[in-house]
Amino acid sequence: MAETAGRTLHDLSPGQSGIILSVGSHSGAVKRRLIDMGLTPGTTITVKRIAPFGDPIEVRVRGYELSLRKSDAIHITIGDVPPPKSVKMASTVKYGGRPLDPETLRRMRQAHEHELDDHTQPYDRHIHDRRQMNIALVGNPNSGKTTLFNALTGSNQYVGNWPGVTVEKKEGVARFGGRSVNIVDLPGIYSLSPYSMEEIVARDYIIGAGGEMAPDAIINIVDATNIERNMYLTVQLLELERPMVMALNFMDEARNKGDVIDIARLSKEIGIPVVPITAKTGENLEELLHTAHRQMHLGFTIEPDDLYDDFTHEIHHRVGRLIHDFAYAAKIPAHWASIKLIEGDAIVEEALHLDDKTAGEVAAIAKEYGAASTYGDRETMIADSRYQYIEDVVKAAVQKGAGHRGESVTDRIDKFATHRFFAVPIFLLMMLVMFLITFGPIGSFLSDGVAFAIDAFSGWLQTALPAIGAAGWLVGLITDGIIAGVGGVLTFLPQIALLFFCLSLLEDSGYMARAAFIMDRLLRHFGLSGKAFIPMIMGFGCSVPAIMGARTMENEKDRRMTILLVPFMSCSAKLPVYGLIASAFFGARAGLVVFALYIIGMVLAVVSGIIFKGTLLAGKPAPFVMELPPYRLPSLGNTLNHVWDRVKGFLVKAGTLIFLMSVVLWFLQNFNGHLQMVSDSADGMLAAIGTFIAPLFTPMGFGTWQAAVALLTGLVAKEAVVASLSMFYGFSLTAGSIVVAAAMTGFTPLSAFSYLVFILLYVPCVAAVATIYKEMNSLKWTTFSVGWQLAIAYTVSLLAYQLGHLLGF
Repeated sequence: MAETAGRTLHDLSPGQSGIILSVGSHSGAVKRRLIDMGLTPGTTITVKRIAPFGDPIEVRVRGYELSLRKSDAIHITIGDVPPPKSVKMASTVKYGGRPLDPETLRRMRQAHEHELDDHTQPYDRHIHDRRQMNIALVGNPNSGKTTLFNALTGSNQYVGNWPGVTVEKKEGVARFGGRSVNIVDLPGIYSLSPYSMEEIVARDYIIGAGGEMAPDAIINIVDATNIERNMYLTVQLLELERPMVMALNFMDEARNKGDVIDIARLSKEIGIPVVPITAKTGENLEELLHTAHRQMHLGFTIEPDDLYDDFTHEIHHRVGRLIHDFAYAAKIPAHWASIKLIEGDAIVEEALHLDDKTAGEVAAIAKEYGAASTYGDRETMIADSRYQYIEDVVKAAVQKGAGHRGESVTDRIDKFATHRFFAVPIFLLMMLVMFLITFGPIGSFLSDGVAFAIDAFSGWLQTALPAIGAAGWLVGLITDGIIAGVGGVLTFLPQIALLFFCLSLLEDSGYMARAAFIMDRLLRHFGLSGKAFIPMIMGFGCSVPAIMGARTMENEKDRRMTILLVPFMSCSAKLPVYGLIASAFFGARAGLVVFALYIIGMVLAVVSGIIFKGTLLAGKPAPFVMELPPYRLPSLGNTLNHVWDRVKGFLVKAGTLIFLMSVVLWFLQNFNGHLQMVSDSADGMLAAIGTFIAPLFTPMGFGTWQAAVALLTGLVAKEAVVASLSMFYGFSLTAGSIVVAAAMTGFTPLSAFSYLVFILLYVPCVAAVATIYKEMNSLKWTTFSVGWQLAIAYTVSLLAYQLGHLLGF
């Protein structure tokens, strides 16, 4: 325990514990998140370790690990003894100026038990049976929600965005017992508080806001190894009074830890069915769907009054009487709306359209509620009331096994993975291994095999098409245009798949959160949060999802900073270009050259961050409150699904954009301005365009029309640079590095490196730029991003060539 009452969490050393007395913060949003994460007064908290660079800290609370900065820890007061529970002791709760004892509170509660009319819409199962039924999957991040979604829907899924927002929307069809239902995978969230876009989107969908039909039932995924932490979201879902089933996931891990969970008792305590499952093995998934289907046909709702202490219940009913008709008109659950107003949820208050008189009365009741507690804080009181209920439920239904005592596997791994001296070398080593797998013998062998197959197919067509009387221009279009263009990109598909495979393993294992924990303080010097590290690492795969990943950042400044810096991370679409040019001009040192390009991108991201921090995006750093999930062995099925999802996008791009571009480029290359076919591509329209802009790149060593036009095509898709170069210079991808280097006339190793630097740093593809615009919702910021990338690319490429020339390279 802590040695002195009144100390803060900041004062505790690793291994020390204390009881939370109060939670404050310079930011109301941070305080709300901390409370939602279980840091309520009376809770035991233990400092486990400090990040290698001295900040943030890792704490253990309510059976899980959480990371937060010392600047937030200093606002959390720690003591030796639990503080009195405001809602449990008569001396701390007053009503009408006099203390209320527990018996009086219970009588008040009974008096309000049936006060509100039931305005639930009548349930007609025949109407529901004539349309596709919807089941929403709702759960915390790291609860196995994605694994469950993949297991239920298989290949019958698609991804889009929620209307009007960029939060990813995944849907799929699950089939069972001759039936089928539509499964909607909501974003992983910790609560239904208005803290992030994901939480707002999730709750709006569940209550049917924004014109969307609410789901027929909810499957709430709960981690069976940490029920107490996960059930905070469950309680909030119960407040919505929607048909719901709890899917108790990771039952295999719970059994291995020796946990004994009384499923029947747990179901009785929370008032909804509970189905124990293991999503990665498929255990009980059929039963889960049958139970969810049965729930939506029963159409019942939960009366969640037992979720609160007596005083909170009484206050809730007083608010409910005032706003019930407003909630009914707005089609918002009245019970939930009452609770959210007491918490101070401005979004719900706005949606209800309360008149001034009602709003004033609600505010007065809420103020009275907060003032009645020693906490002096209504959000904390409601959160504490929920956690008290959760603790009672867990105590009644869950018996923790020996596996929770002593040092866990996660603890043993983190001794090295987050060690003060070992953490950064381990991270760099993992990145190096990932690149060696992608660019080394494995990746090269697979890419060479695909290139050989494409080249053989192209050679066969060059013989077969003339034999059936095909015109010469058609043979050229198919072999030199389409196959050379699209095939040139597909050659590097195995390496791209390997890169996504490695990134998926790191993410699913839980290591990505540790990387963010390790790098937070370092990134803060450059104007970023540790949370920015995850989208930036994702940027090595594809800029589009990486840019979208920045939406999870609560601070607008940090979100913009992350979006501006993600394009410096070398995406997988650039791999074909690196592989082609580096192999041709650097031979055995190609891997080192590619690794250097990645390092250059990261260094320039850091430099840009420092510049932005002191100018355009100056301000306080965003908070860093993040769960550190336990390490888990990634599911092969999940990993392959993730890889296929990205590879499928790559194939679609190859079959559409790059196909179309290859046709257009071939036409522009082989026809002049009078639409006459030319025998020398130097006389074509493309050469004329390239010749016009090529002088801009002469100081960088690649002032040829072929190189210039290839850069233009790269604006649509970076993979198209390879297609363009192979078409313009007329080489085969299986011809070998020496032949490719000889064909690319005008290039030297130094100018080739300068060219690679420019490709690394200049404007990302059209899809990425469009995503930047959607996420920023600003033409000004999008234009700045494009201009900044071009300026950096030109400057650094110029310096690389000119300095290299001066040094005699």
